[in-house]
Amino acid sequence: MSFLFTSESVSEGHPDKVCDYIADSILDAYLATDPNSRVACEVLCKDQHVALAGEISSRGTVDHAAVVRRAIREIGYTDPADAFCDETAGIIQWFSKQAEEISVGVDALGAGDQGIMFGYATTETPELMPLPILLAHRLSRTLAEDRKSGKFAWLRPDAKTQVSVLYDEGAPREVTDVVVSTQHRRDVESEMIRDYVTQQLAPRALGAWFRPETRFLVNPTGSFVQGGPSADAGVTGRKIIVDTYGGAAHHGGGAFSGKDPTKVDRSAAYFCRYVARKLLQAGIARRAELQVAYSIGVAQPVSINVDTFATGDDTMALEFVRKFDFRPAAIIERLDLRRPIYRETTNYGHFGRPQLPWEQ
Repeated sequence: MSFLFTSESVSEGHPDKVCDYIADSILDAYLATDPNSRVACEVLCKDQHVALAGEISSRGTVDHAAVVRRAIREIGYTDPADAFCDETAGIIQWFSKQAEEISVGVDALGAGDQGIMFGYATTETPELMPLPILLAHRLSRTLAEDRKSGKFAWLRPDAKTQVSVLYDEGAPREVTDVVVSTQHRRDVESEMIRDYVTQQLAPRALGAWFRPETRFLVNPTGSFVQGGPSADAGVTGRKIIVDTYGGAAHHGGGAFSGKDPTKVDRSAAYFCRYVARKLLQAGIARRAELQVAYSIGVAQPVSINVDTFATGDDTMALEFVRKFDFRPAAIIERLDLRRPIYRETTNYGHFGRPQLPWEQ
């Protein structure tokens, strides 16, 4: 059976990703001063405004405004002519400490909240990731690298990419369609942008999957000058499918960015991916999805399930998975998660990148 599957990625300059990066930057700043910091940071960006809100309990002290401005500068919004700029952004804050009822449960090494998390792996790529999201991220990442190198100085931070892959008998066969929408300087002609995407960007980013006959849609509306928070509002946690498997697997609904590792939305999703990879590496299946569920304040999961999609023995897979310790404290210790590593995860996917501990 043949079918098409499509996934999208966004650049670090996308308004929602700006918010995710600010949130993870604040998280890392606290973890650098106090590894036991409890952080739940939400961010809203629009025009010249950045709003911070959430709960933080820490022995460390962080200059939130300085962290925000550095994050915006690193992304590339440094032009004072734009509404959204590192030096001119107005920053408002609404933070309180973590609720005592939650703190008690977490201090007892229980889960920081109830919820369900998923982890997924597939042998269709060496990274054990679905091909469409992997290629979409490569396009977005390469766009950012080209912009920051100065070689294509007309590129601007905001961008979205999309890749459609034809599958045959469950295996990827070819890339059929690519959509690239990239913010650009006002004086750049659309034909120049298209030539860059089809002749420069795509061959490098897609590698062996590049085909000249692939259909490319480049800035389909014709112009993309206004972008980032100057054009659209951004909010943390709105790119949860971009952050995970591009829609190829289930998602429990919990976002990652701005949350310390006691929040199982983040740490348990990372660990489910870690265990799914180990299951495939053990040769038990060629494709696997884990689900784990928690109750707030309780260390042991309420349930654990695994599906190999008929590529392996589900009973054997479940026996393998149950050998791992899914208690939040055990996950944090095994993956060494009380470190300021989360700014590295914000952009271009939380999975499939070998430098991250749950990918090792």
